[in-house]
Amino acid sequence: MDQAATVLVYSDDANTREQVRLAAGRRPAPDVRRVEFLECATLPAVLKALDEGGIDVCVFDGEAVPAGGMGLCRQVKDEIFHCPPVLLLIGRPQDAWLATWSRADAVVTHPVDPAALARSLADLLRERHAVA
Repeated sequence: MDQAATVLVYSDDANTREQVRLAAGRRPAPDVRRVEFLECATLPAVLKALDEGGIDVCVFDGEAVPAGGMGLCRQVKDEIFHCPPVLLLIGRPQDAWLATWSRADAVVTHPVDPAALARSLADLLRERHAVA
């Protein structure tokens, strides 16, 4: 567990990206790798980062504009070979069905609940590194 896991956080809102970083902390659970965050505020930045590789988990803001995280999630699941798991932030619990359409691997609602986000992120990291 020496190497840090890279978590890509996409949101056009710097406050949302900060909430994700603060909720996850340096290590979302004692049994997972330390995390380093790569923040992206635009769709092209996300696609470039995923194209370069090395991303362990993505956190997408479903409320981001102009490119929402749900559509982005579906796009990368279709276009990126061995796409990293995606944790999707949704605005309302009723939007969970849209998250299913987007093929998100996990969902947490806004405002970010630190315990729920850390738990979901840790689960995705465990799954990712069990497969890798």
